[in-house]
Amino acid sequence: METDSQSHVYSTMRLFAPRERYPQETRVALTPPAVEQLTRLGLGVTVEVGLGASLGIDDASYLRSGATIGQSADEADIVVRLRPPPLDEIRTQRPGSVAVGFFEPFFQPELVRAMTEAGLSALCMELIPRTTLAQKMDALSSQASLAGYAAVIVAAERIDKVLPMMTTPAGTITPARVFVIGAGVAGLQAIATARRLGARVEAFDTRPAAQEQIASLGAKPLVIDLGATGEAKGGYAQALTPEQLMQQRQAMAKSCAAADIVITTAQVFGKRAPLLVTAAMVAGMRPGSVIVDLAAGSGGNVEGIVPDEECLVSGVKLIGLSNLPGKVARDASQLYANNVVSLLTHLWDPAAKGLRFDLNDEITSGTLLVHGGQIRHDGVRSLVEGS
Repeated sequence: METDSQSHVYSTMRLFAPRERYPQETRVALTPPAVEQLTRLGLGVTVEVGLGASLGIDDASYLRSGATIGQSADEADIVVRLRPPPLDEIRTQRPGSVAVGFFEPFFQPELVRAMTEAGLSALCMELIPRTTLAQKMDALSSQASLAGYAAVIVAAERIDKVLPMMTTPAGTITPARVFVIGAGVAGLQAIATARRLGARVEAFDTRPAAQEQIASLGAKPLVIDLGATGEAKGGYAQALTPEQLMQQRQAMAKSCAAADIVITTAQVFGKRAPLLVTAAMVAGMRPGSVIVDLAAGSGGNVEGIVPDEECLVSGVKLIGLSNLPGKVARDASQLYANNVVSLLTHLWDPAAKGLRFDLNDEITSGTLLVHGGQIRHDGVRSLVEGS
C-alpha cells in the first residue's frame, strides 16, 4: 500500500450500500446491473436488506448480481449512499473507510465535521468536476436532467388545460404557454419536454451562451440586457447583483403573467437559490396556472414556495418538490448507480485491487471533500470552521 502524500491505495475493498434514511426517498444508490459491474472490478458488494424495495427490486435480484445481503456498514471499506446519512451512521463507520454520496457540504457543516473526526475519506458527488472526462460520473447533471423532465410532467398534471394545440369539431384549443427560468441541464430538459408535449415555450438564462441552446430546442429566448453576466466555475450561472436581480424580475414579470406554467431552475452552487419570482409576479399570473420550483430545497426561486408542499397563492399553484428525480426513481437510480460505478472505476487500481487516490488527478482531487483528517474544499472548510 502506497503512503506518499500524493497517492494512496486502499486494497481488499468491501463495499456496502445501505437503505436511504431520508423520508419519502424512492431512489436507491445501487442497482443490480451496477453491482455486477462493481464485482467485476474486484469489489465485494453487500447491500442492506430491502435496499431496492421502493423500486420493486427484491433481495434475490441483488444476490443474482453477485451481492451479499447484510445489515451493517461496520466492516465496509466503502459505503455508497445517495442522500446525506444521519450523523450516528457516520460516527460508526470504520476509520479509514470511504464514504460516497451527495453530502450537501455547504448546508450540512456538522456532517462534514463528523466525517473528518471519524477519519473517513469522503467522495462528494456534488463536487465532481463538470468536465468532459468526468461526464459519466456527473451525478448532479444526471439527476438534474430527470428533474427537468419530471417538473414538466408534474405541471402538466396539475394545470387546468392541455399543453398541445388541438383542433376539434367543437373548436381549436390554443397551446399552453410555458416559461422556463434557467437553461442549465434541468432547464434545457424542461424546455425539450414541454416542446415535445406541444407547448409554446419561452425561456431565460443570464448566460449569453444559453440563448443559442434555448433556440435550438424550439423555444423563444427572452433577452434581458443585464450587463456583464456569465458562467461561474463548473458551468453554473454567476450570482447577480441586487440591481441586476431587480431588473431581471421586472423584465420577467410580463412573461410570467402570460404563462400557464412557470418552471424555475436557477441555483448558485454552494449558496441559497436567488429569489426570482416575487409575490407580486405570482399575483399577476392567471388563477389556475402552475409554478414548479426546482430550487425549493435550497431556498427557492419563488416567494411563498414551501419545500415538499403545494400551496395556492393568489389562485396560482406553487409546487416545491425537493426530490423531483424521485418521481422517476427507477431511471434516476439507474443513472446515479452508473455515475458511482464510473467514479469508482476511475479510481480503481487493477494491480492493487483497490482504490487509488491520486491527488494530482483533477477528478480525484476535486471530488475528495474529506481526506487524511482534513477538509480539502476551501469554501467548505471555511464554512465548517466558522460554524
